[in-house]
Amino acid sequence: MNTKNNSIHSFPGSSSRRRFLSGCAACAACMTFTPLASSAMTSPSPVLSKKMRIRIIYALHAVVQPRPDWPNKGFDFGPVMGKTNTMLIKQFPDMEFLPVQAKDKAEAEKILTGDNSQNIDGYIVFQMNCWNQVMQTIATSGKPLLYVDFQFGGSGGFLVYTSKNLKTSVANVGFVASSRPEDLIGAVKCFEVVQKGGTPAEFVAAVTKLRIASTPLASKLNFKEDKLQTVSADECMRRMKNSKILMVSDDKTAPAEPMMGIPVEHISFSEVNKAWEKADQEEARSIVERWQKKAQEIIDIPVETLQTSAAMYLGMKSVLKKHDANAITINCLGGFYGNHIHAYPCLGFYELNNEGLVGGCECDVRSAATMTAFNLMTNGRPGMISDPVIDTSKRQIIYAHCVAPSKVFGPQGPANPFTIMTHSEDRQGASVRSILPADYLTTTLQIDQKRKEILFHQAKAVSNDPDDRACRTKLMAEPIGDMEKLFCNWDWGWHRVTFYGDLKEPVYALADKMGWKVEEEA
Repeated sequence: MNTKNNSIHSFPGSSSRRRFLSGCAACAACMTFTPLASSAMTSPSPVLSKKMRIRIIYALHAVVQPRPDWPNKGFDFGPVMGKTNTMLIKQFPDMEFLPVQAKDKAEAEKILTGDNSQNIDGYIVFQMNCWNQVMQTIATSGKPLLYVDFQFGGSGGFLVYTSKNLKTSVANVGFVASSRPEDLIGAVKCFEVVQKGGTPAEFVAAVTKLRIASTPLASKLNFKEDKLQTVSADECMRRMKNSKILMVSDDKTAPAEPMMGIPVEHISFSEVNKAWEKADQEEARSIVERWQKKAQEIIDIPVETLQTSAAMYLGMKSVLKKHDANAITINCLGGFYGNHIHAYPCLGFYELNNEGLVGGCECDVRSAATMTAFNLMTNGRPGMISDPVIDTSKRQIIYAHCVAPSKVFGPQGPANPFTIMTHSEDRQGASVRSILPADYLTTTLQIDQKRKEILFHQAKAVSNDPDDRACRTKLMAEPIGDMEKLFCNWDWGWHRVTFYGDLKEPVYALADKMGWKVEEEA
């Protein structure tokens, strides 16, 4: 296993032209705090009169991960937790740390009940896996709580749950989203605010102040030239009306509610699987040979898996043609684990996106609609669905997924390098790590049909993170705007869709034409 897995360094939200929505009030309030001295981040804590008792809770499935999820099946959290405990004990001799694990609300409630007699002064909850709801229960204690993202492990839940805390003004929860150990140490030191008689709200204010102070200032952002050409809002809407998204999540076959005015249709797993079975095997072999020639590397993927993946691409393409559709989104893992389909669609999605069609993950029709609308607006540029991660220590957002295109400037544009690897969470099937180009302006979007809103932020592509944890492709980018505000809108959901190019004016024009709003989340 990659040694990065066990490194302590792995620790660590509208406006249209007619009307601006209010920003996230909680995030705006954060900016009123003044920075702490930088020495507060690294200097050992002075010995005070009484040792604070801090309960550490690791929110995770098990010490060795038993099932697919971030970071990945089989991941051993033991060394990570051990190093973290050791670091905190060494750094804070005046504090007593009591580490435990919890996988859900029930276990969190047991911990709280037991702590009634333990004189616990505060809590640290590390979100190790994504969706274990532990922090919410612990927060009801009213005691100061430091909420920490284990990067590329718990980041999805961390962002969604933190956003909800900010919007509901949970007064006792401060948070850390950093890969730099010093930022965790500095935040833990903020418990001394309470030890000296401060309130949990003052503890949160201190954590917020420190997080802002330790986030690098915005860079001077210069971009490589990108000759993006877009169509008018009227033309984009015409193309959207003439498009179709296929949803594959079960054996339902029926029309579905349109998304952004784009027709949507349910088709069955069995139809996709039959198309896969009937795929021309010789044609599939030629696709495999092309992958073998063009990929920088193929890691731990048998040729038989490549063959089934190529057949799935051909099957999906035939289904799109049959239904006169240009986009498909599949509940890929549910279909595969449920034995409804017999090949991962990741490489097929990669091919579809490179040729100007849309292949969307996880039967996420909102993201598929976002991909489709702005693919049409940009004459075929692919959008990359991602599970983002925020790292304040680098002033970055990392767009991570196991499906990504290699022709980010459209079917006729240049191709960037890629590697074929297993799907990360379960180490099965085949997917791509696309080494996406740096120094370009990107636009990241998500739509919400009920709200009639488009979330929007922009960032500069900086580099690609090779960390073995979580999804294979990880585009590192510096957001343009307010990093604190960027924590606010994940209650919409985790997924975002990233396009290369400056889509700001076209996005606003389309929103105005549709009567929607745009919310700038940074």
